[in-house]
Amino acid sequence: QGQLVESGGGLVQAGDSLRLSCAASGRTFRSYALGWFRQAPGKEREFVASITWGDGSAYYADSVKGRFTVSRDADKNTVFLQMNSLKPEDTAVYYCATKVRSFSQYDSWGQGTQVTVSS
Repeated sequence: QGQLVESGGGLVQAGDSLRLSCAASGRTFRSYALGWFRQAPGKEREFVASITWGDGSAYYADSVKGRFTVSRDADKNTVFLQMNSLKPEDTAVYYCATKVRSFSQYDSWGQGTQVTVSS
C-alpha cells in the first residue's frame, strides 16, 4: 500500500554527476531498508546500493563503490543516490525498493528513473 517515487534522472556526459531521490510514503515509511537497483536494455536488474533507515548502514555493488554514495533524510522519508564520475555503462533505469526485515526480499518498488550517460 506504500508508494515509492524516484526522480533526478537525466542525460549527462561521462564524468558528470547526478543525484537521484526516492521519496517514500504510506507503509513504506516503516521499512527496514531501501535499495537502489538498475536495469539496462537487454540485461537483468542488478543491485546498486542500499541503506537502512535505522542507523544508515550503507552497502554498495563493486561496480559503483567509490563513485556512488547513498544517504537518507529520515525526517523527510527520502533516500538519495549521489552518482559521481558517471560512465556510459551506468546507463540504465534506476529503481528504488524497500523491504520490511533484513532477511526479507525487496517487495515494494518505484517506477524508475532513466539515467543516460554519453561518451
